[in-house]
Amino acid sequence: MPELDPAALDPEDSKLVVLARASRARTGAAEGAAVRDTDGRTYAATTVALPSLKLTALQAAVAAAVSSGAEGLEAAAVVTAAAEADEASRSALRDLAPKAPLHVAGADGEVHTTH
Repeated sequence: MPELDPAALDPEDSKLVVLARASRARTGAAEGAAVRDTDGRTYAATTVALPSLKLTALQAAVAAAVSSGAEGLEAAAVVTAAAEADEASRSALRDLAPKAPLHVAGADGEVHTTH
């Protein structure tokens, strides 16, 4: 998928970044993520790091959406210290939304890539 201009972020997508950032800050997790389904509902989650279960924040947000009955996603955002969302996160999103934009932002909420 071609890279998009992060400065051209849709206001609804900006809300996803805010939700992801707030979730991460509230829990002190490594990552925060948020997704919006095709009905406009949002789901936020953070990294899950239990001895028996490990999920990236985006995997957890996608799982929350799916378990709530979402059939598709319109957009996603991840707040992370990494330069990019990892492959497991991207794969979880693409399973449900092959063409949805994925915004990756730093802890300050500044989006540095959109795919």
